[in-house]
Amino acid sequence: MASPLGEMLLAIDAQQAVRALDFAGHEGHMQRALGQQYGQVELTEAAAPPFIEEALTRYFAGEWEAIDALPIATRGTPLQEQVWTALRRIPVGTTTSYGKLAKALGFDDPRAAIDVGAANGANPIAIVVPCHRVIASDGGLKGYAWGLHRKSWLLEHEKALMPRQAVPQTGTLPGF
Repeated sequence: MASPLGEMLLAIDAQQAVRALDFAGHEGHMQRALGQQYGQVELTEAAAPPFIEEALTRYFAGEWEAIDALPIATRGTPLQEQVWTALRRIPVGTTTSYGKLAKALGFDDPRAAIDVGAANGANPIAIVVPCHRVIASDGGLKGYAWGLHRKSWLLEHEKALMPRQAVPQTGTLPGF
């Protein structure tokens, strides 16, 4: 599927639940994620189901809630599943930190943010499971499996991050 962020790769199951959503050029990432979750998988090239393509098209057109009802199916560790479920509850237009997400999940130890971050980074479903909405406590974007330029774009698109303003370039004219 085409998107403003590049060609997207989608893996669905027989029930048309999203198992993975990735970007062209990241096929290895997708294969690793699916392999870790399901073992040996066989992918078949086909067009995306119209309801999924339509939901993503609407999301990219600014109807952010269009992806909320897309069915997903994941298989991770209990912590990964807990984090991935929580990610879908982060409202559009907002962000949270790894530490705040860990606290919201009931972890008191500040070091739990590291484990939450690792689970967040193992998310196999870009955009629909919005791991891009989790940032560092200092406001930094930190990592994103699909590239920080995509994370920044998604947060700007969702109005959670203001577009970077071009810094005016000044110079000194001769004689002044």
